[in-house]
Amino acid sequence: MNLSSIISITGQSGLFKIVSQTKNGIIVEPLGGGRRFPVHGAQRVSSLEDISIYTYEEDMLLAEVFKKISDGLDGKEAISHKSSAQDLKDFLAKFLPNYDQERVYNSDIKKLVQWYNILHKEGLLKEEKKTEKESKAKAKPKEKKNEKKVKKPANKKSAATNTNKTGAKDKKKD
Repeated sequence: MNLSSIISITGQSGLFKIVSQTKNGIIVEPLGGGRRFPVHGAQRVSSLEDISIYTYEEDMLLAEVFKKISDGLDGKEAISHKSSAQDLKDFLAKFLPNYDQERVYNSDIKKLVQWYNILHKEGLLKEEKKTEKESKAKAKPKEKKNEKKVKKPANKKSAATNTNKTGAKDKKKD
């Protein structure tokens, strides 16, 4: 599950995929299709890869929470994010019993469930299988040959020659 290119934009519902980068921001498109649009640098954007849930021990990354929910539901869709607050709390407590109930609000749980269902619908919750070649390639990056071009010193004019206005060289007489 790679959440690095999936973002949430404050004030916009849903999740977005980063398509390109511009001088002043990024170009995104909504997951599930839709029209691409620019997001300027002044807008608040959060990558799902960086978001975590408060627990009593340590904060848990959203990808790990999604993995626990997916494993617990056998890869099926979660309850609706429009369910009652108590149902949502019970749902999260089933998969993450040690979440901090004072710092994780109902709105956070609603977003979590909604985002899970969006990612499930798009098929982005499946675990990526790494082959041996890929894991070795990541472990040992290819070394580039350091080819340095030798700069030749610039041709220096000898003290014996000067250039006149027409570009012809004159020899100095000592």
